[in-house]
Amino acid sequence: MAQKTLLKGRVLSFNGSPFESEPTEAVTISEAALIEDGRISAVGEADSLISANRDAEVVNHGQHVIMAGFVDAHVHYPQTAMIASWGKRLIDWLNTYTFPEEMKFGNPDYAAEIANRYLDLTASHGTTTMCSFCTIHPESVDAFFTAAQQRRQRVVAGKTCMDRNAPEGLRDTPQTAYDQSQALLEKWHGVDRISYAITPRFSPTSTPEQLEAMGALWAEHPHCLMQTHLSEQTDEISWVRELFPDARDYLDTYEKFGLLGSHGVYGHVIHLESRERDRLREVDASLIHCPTSNTFIGSGLFDMDGLMGEGHRVGLATDTGGGSSFSMLHTMASAYEIGQLRGSPLHAAQLLWLGTVGSARTLRMDDCIGNVAPGMEADLVVLDLASTPAIAQREACADDLWEAIFPTIMMGDDRAIAEVWIAGRRVSS
Repeated sequence: MAQKTLLKGRVLSFNGSPFESEPTEAVTISEAALIEDGRISAVGEADSLISANRDAEVVNHGQHVIMAGFVDAHVHYPQTAMIASWGKRLIDWLNTYTFPEEMKFGNPDYAAEIANRYLDLTASHGTTTMCSFCTIHPESVDAFFTAAQQRRQRVVAGKTCMDRNAPEGLRDTPQTAYDQSQALLEKWHGVDRISYAITPRFSPTSTPEQLEAMGALWAEHPHCLMQTHLSEQTDEISWVRELFPDARDYLDTYEKFGLLGSHGVYGHVIHLESRERDRLREVDASLIHCPTSNTFIGSGLFDMDGLMGEGHRVGLATDTGGGSSFSMLHTMASAYEIGQLRGSPLHAAQLLWLGTVGSARTLRMDDCIGNVAPGMEADLVVLDLASTPAIAQREACADDLWEAIFPTIMMGDDRAIAEVWIAGRRVSS
């Protein structure tokens, strides 16, 4: 008989998108969730669930909020050790901090050390799934997937491909990028809870030949995600124009090589032109908002209101280590502030949806993670809405649940994470 655990508290589930209706109407609050064999088997009234499942272990979280674990849709786990490095413009920042650190990941021991450190840090902040860039080294992919597999964690990642405009020790070739990516894909994709993403870093670090090779690989494995960067900074866009003078725009440097599609995941997408917005919507591609990174490196302000209004598929991400925090709560707070600067502040329900259901949708995984509902995988976070004296005194004055949750979004950190569950197992408390 499968082990059963019943979590009591304020169970937060989404019954729709808070961007398509009154935000609070998209949320259902229940009293308990039943975990059985790594999945949510029931959500509902506590006494009824306890009565029907007397063999279940009952964990009473009182007034804590029980919700889906956070889904971080765009990260660079190899940048863990150099997070919060003094900010420059993107290209300088890559050359000064990122590339020297990524050079180290040919060493499998170092790659394993950082992979385990990263997954420990993110779990402590309530993140249960992420989509990560690795480095050009296959060892970096093996290390990350091995660490995730040991934790029974659902993750996405891929070997980063670069064959120009990078140090010699961080360049591959079109052929080795194709061969190594294919070998890693065949080794890992679909094993346990692991998914492979084809990963050209961005157009400036790949020749047309390499982009063509990645497009060919994706055409052979269209069920896989393809992740890259798009229109992060204005000087980056100018550089792309110099490198690809015949391209209509930045997106065209991907589109012409078969790297635009419904399973494409495009990070940042701040300075999009009209044609780019139209094409991304037409193919139902995924756009990832990285607010702490965009402010930390001075990239610009994401158009959440406009893109959501056009019907785009949007998720949320820390972009570690361009982003300055491992915390999705901190990321939500930054997204709120960017929304304010654009005149469209986000409701707490919208912020939580972006960091769970929204991000799961961008990774084409909302059928199994990102929400608390029967049949979903039991990746959960329990939020303490009074985790610090400053938050507690504000929460005590709240008139409703949303007023109680919002201070934790704006001021919360790992202290707000009372408990984390991955695949039905408690991993921190």
